Amino acid sequence: MRRSRHAGFTLIEVLVSVFLLSVLSAFAYETLNYVRRSREITSASFDRLRAIEMTVHTMVADFEQIQPRPVRDMIGTAVLPALLADPRTTNLIALTRGGWPNTAGLPRGTLQRVTYRLDNGTLVREYLTVLDATLANAPVRRELLHNVGNVHLRYMDATRSWQDQWPPVGMGAAGGAPALGLRPMAIEIVIETPDLGRIVRIAEVAG
Repeated sequence: MRRSRHAGFTLIEVLVSVFLLSVLSAFAYETLNYVRRSREITSASFDRLRAIEMTVHTMVADFEQIQPRPVRDMIGTAVLPALLADPRTTNLIALTRGGWPNTAGLPRGTLQRVTYRLDNGTLVREYLTVLDATLANAPVRRELLHNVGNVHLRYMDATRSWQDQWPPVGMGAAGGAPALGLRPMAIEIVIETPDLGRIVRIAEVAG
């Protein structure tokens, strides 16, 4: 009676199978890794674009609602214009805006003093809870956009000429109450970023 022989795998066949499985696993890992990186890049790009959109929207909303209300400085020795943009200061712009929501029904007005500044590559918006603030009133700080190269603002005067500061030269605080409440017709916003280049937007000042 002949004894049956059971066929098995040789050592070479096992090694080839292990090699092929390793290659397929490596391909699968690289594919999954590529998909994960692509998803992260897409998500980061979307978050970046959304942050820029929200920043520009916030600035336009502030600029469109500038009110001709000067404020007292924190020391109480001078009066600051309703809109102040002086390249000699660390602020990009300081302004009095209207339309401050009061959903909680607090005993306060609807005007708000807002300041923008560029702080180590981060565009920052600050506001005070009172208009004529003192040194005891700490501003509320909000970081709008990171990784900003530069922010440049220009102001259209009544002759439709662009000015690099406000009030324009020759119409500063010494000009009296009219100059202190003077508002531009429009403000040009230019935000420069290393990744997306220049973003330009013009906000028309109401009134």
